[in-house]
Amino acid sequence: MPTLRQLGYLVAVADLKHFGRAAQASHVSQPTLSQQLRALEERLGVSLVERRLTGAELTPIGREIAERARRLLVEVKDI
Repeated sequence: MPTLRQLGYLVAVADLKHFGRAAQASHVSQPTLSQQLRALEERLGVSLVERRLTGAELTPIGREIAERARRLLVEVKDI
């Protein structure tokens, strides 16, 4: 099962389109964020992020999951 932290990292990458900035906004190192996203991708069996030299772009399934994760994170925060 994905963790809330992993889902939060995915949403940060979706918003900022950059691993380094997403890591900074999430208060973790870039390698930590990257490792957690790879673990999430392995767990789900899909590629969520296209890694590029100039940043990151979510795949179509990555965008769908990021939007679902965003809603879930809001609901958890409300609890």
